[in-house]
Amino acid sequence: MSAKISAFDQNNQRISTQQLLQQIYAELEKGETSFEVLSSGHHDIGGPLWTEDGSPLYFEVRNPGQRIGSFGLEGTEILVHGSAPADAGWLNAGATLTILGDGGDTTAHCSASGKIYVAGRVGTRSGSLMKHDPAYDAPQFWVLKNTGSFPFEFMGGGIGVVCGYDSDGFESVLGDRACVGMVGGTIYVRGPVNNLSEEVWLLDLDDADQQFLTENMPVFLGKIKRPKLLKDLTDFSQWKKILAKTYEERNIHSRITMREFRLNNWVADGGIFGGLVQDDYGQVAGLVNTGEDRLQIPHWQDKRFGAPCQVACPSNIPTQDRINLLRQGKYEEALQLVLKYSPFPASVCGEVCPNPCMDACSRRYVDKPVTMKELGRLSRDVPAPELQPASGKHIAVIGGGPGGLSAAWQLRLLGHQVTVYEADTEVGGKLRQVIPTERLPEDSLNSEIKRIKDIGIEIKAGTKVDTALFETLRKESDAVVIASGAHNAVVIPFPGHERLVKGLDFLKEVNAGKQPKVGKRVVVLGAGNAGMDTCLGAYAMGAEKVIAIDIQRPAAFKHEIDHVKALGGEVRWPVFTDKITAEGLWTKEGELIEADMVIIAIGERPDLSYVPREWLTDRGMMDVDACGQVAKAPGVFAIGDTTEPGLLTHAIGAGQEAALQIDDLLAGKELVPIVKPEMINQSCLSKELFKPRNRGKFCITDAKDETIRCISCGTCRDCTMCLEACPEGAIRRVEEEDGTFEYLSDDHDCIGCGVCAGICPCGVWAMELKV
Repeated sequence: MSAKISAFDQNNQRISTQQLLQQIYAELEKGETSFEVLSSGHHDIGGPLWTEDGSPLYFEVRNPGQRIGSFGLEGTEILVHGSAPADAGWLNAGATLTILGDGGDTTAHCSASGKIYVAGRVGTRSGSLMKHDPAYDAPQFWVLKNTGSFPFEFMGGGIGVVCGYDSDGFESVLGDRACVGMVGGTIYVRGPVNNLSEEVWLLDLDDADQQFLTENMPVFLGKIKRPKLLKDLTDFSQWKKILAKTYEERNIHSRITMREFRLNNWVADGGIFGGLVQDDYGQVAGLVNTGEDRLQIPHWQDKRFGAPCQVACPSNIPTQDRINLLRQGKYEEALQLVLKYSPFPASVCGEVCPNPCMDACSRRYVDKPVTMKELGRLSRDVPAPELQPASGKHIAVIGGGPGGLSAAWQLRLLGHQVTVYEADTEVGGKLRQVIPTERLPEDSLNSEIKRIKDIGIEIKAGTKVDTALFETLRKESDAVVIASGAHNAVVIPFPGHERLVKGLDFLKEVNAGKQPKVGKRVVVLGAGNAGMDTCLGAYAMGAEKVIAIDIQRPAAFKHEIDHVKALGGEVRWPVFTDKITAEGLWTKEGELIEADMVIIAIGERPDLSYVPREWLTDRGMMDVDACGQVAKAPGVFAIGDTTEPGLLTHAIGAGQEAALQIDDLLAGKELVPIVKPEMINQSCLSKELFKPRNRGKFCITDAKDETIRCISCGTCRDCTMCLEACPEGAIRRVEEEDGTFEYLSDDHDCIGCGVCAGICPCGVWAMELKV
């Protein structure tokens, strides 16, 4: 039997909400746990309530007012016969709320846990501010039909499911301007979606998504008493999911930077004080002193700071060390050094990398950066470094792309047995599948992959890892590296998006020799390097005119853009797409860009359906700690695009760092995040000592000649200039038996003049000012 609570007194007069709630509290004190409530617009029924012994509470409510189930706690279940007004399930903290009719505005607003099921429609701003505390189960919000406008505003976590049943007359089952400010969580939606916020992605379901809906849809339909709809609502071809963009994806601006305005618009010749150099070689002292009486003391700080190229390189390659070895005539050792950081010095560093090291190179302030591509190609056919003794440990690497192969390479060099599981017929990932051979010569890639295989890494190609195989690998391996990359293309949900061709799939077909058909006029959405590759692929397949568009400054390399333009292509920005039709692409300014084919190439997301869902972030990426280890799975590491979008060289660097962390883990050491060295300040370098070359005649025919041009920032190049220039002869060079050396300043002779710091081209000598 249930306690019966009425909204009316003995005179059939409506009582207040306070009086009705006091009746519930009184029955609860008597030990009652089941309630039948006849309400008349009374609010706040159903929570927050609990029992001393933890017994569950059950409410059946008719005619409720606002905030039914608000603050509802775990163990409370509420069934509403008919519809509910605004704020149903507001700040739900664990209760199960079922509404057998419609929900009003802001249903599930601020929901933090528990489940809310609605058998009809919900009003404006429903699902807004949903959140997820990882210490508790994520909140779920299920709607059978559709929502009003502005749903899921500022959503930070949880799961929303909008089934779109009986909503054929609506242009969008999510109303207008859905998901504004959304930063986390997942929304599954069935039916048309229009005018979605630009802060989110609309994606296809992966296996894990389908499994979630398959398992939970019968529960939802049972709760709302509509089980016969199961077949219609589990046709997953009609479903999409919505995820928030990452911070980097949202942080896009089409305007020029302040630096560009200052350099190019404000003072066209490079800056008001561009011709002046400020120096501070020491204070002027009244007397010349030595020892403790010096006003400043020199310190030889070899490698105290990182070179800009090394710090900027996502693969952590110390190019200054490589060039120093070349300068010493240690050719083989120099070319092998880079293999300790990347197995792809020729294919990536030498061909497809955007070379952020060159963008950071100090030499660009003298004439032009050191030519890293040519240096990388020198290591193409160099044999692998010697392997460390066998450890007896085995590591499984999922994914044979650049990140996975980098991790496998480093682990094998450290003496561990490694097996790489690759879904494709050959390893190489996007290096092989997507990048045109015009950008990456096939013989270069094959040579470097052969070197990887030759050191004893086992490759299992044609092996797609599913949930069962993944569990087997965890049990049978000492550690696992997840490096399966991102291969689910992102599609923007503007009208006509179903006409789009996914750029990644298109490039894979081109590189596989399948000769995909293209129209004569092609528009490519996205002007990054992937977009330029897509343009080249379209021309290679017979397109006559290709136009690439973007909403921001094209992110592609200049030479890639120039290549496309040389073929007759155009690159236009900023261009904002309104819709896609049979005629082509319409911009938001009303312009039609005629096209027979529109290809989208703006990014991809990973398919991680083979790992437990709780291992993922709200954005569907692997949730890892500062050491790259999966937060909820010790011994499992994730790298590359499975954790965040990045360059090929980011994946290679992450693979190297994961290998070092696994090596420490297997040795029983405490894992410590790897931190890049602090970059040396440009003011420490004496660049005026280097003679600039004529930029117009600049040409490097032999990369080994870069030994002359490299400044060796922060690393002593053993030039002896400090030793020769010291006016007091206070500096001496000391060499050890192993060939290492250091420069020392004798305190008894040094007068603290600072000549050593001023003459040092590398910024190794620094003056400590005495206070």
